[in-house]
Amino acid sequence: MEGAGSGGVTTQTRLPQAVGVVAALVAIGFDQGSKQFLLQVLHLADHPIRLTPFFDLVLAWNIGISFGWLQNDSQLVQAALMAVKLGAVVALAYWMIRVRTVIASLALGLIIGGAIGNAIDRLVYGAVVDFAHFHLQIGEKIFSWYVFNLADVAIVLGVLALLYDSFWGGAEAKDQSEDGAADPGRPAP
Repeated sequence: MEGAGSGGVTTQTRLPQAVGVVAALVAIGFDQGSKQFLLQVLHLADHPIRLTPFFDLVLAWNIGISFGWLQNDSQLVQAALMAVKLGAVVALAYWMIRVRTVIASLALGLIIGGAIGNAIDRLVYGAVVDFAHFHLQIGEKIFSWYVFNLADVAIVLGVLALLYDSFWGGAEAKDQSEDGAADPGRPAP
């Protein structure tokens, strides 16, 4: 059922975008909520918390990009990172507006939410708050993974969902495009 002035775009065709927006908001909420809880309630800055023999909560301030690359706290580098992140979020949002599948929109929403969650940290703290640390000791050898946060988890899950949608999720978009209902450039029949 079309609303007045909707230009042929039905509520059904807006569903993927709504899912993406909700996914972004949920990712931002969980990310920022977890960081505030760990910093303000558990005072993670004062002491790490060992949860299991292989998983700790630790505070790590990441001034670089993913996996700690480009560690540089100069204002120019930080401004450049924020500009790149802003451009990426705008491009992903544009992509999300145009996708036809719920999975792709969900994926893009998770990536956007994760990027915004980490951007909030950069604006507030000058660095990204990372806290989840997996590690494993086998004999004398210690395997330690990067410290990460829930925004990073959202981004990784979003990328995995995009890959899934690209390889196995195409039937939904194909079914929708055959009747033209999901094509934002064409009015519904």
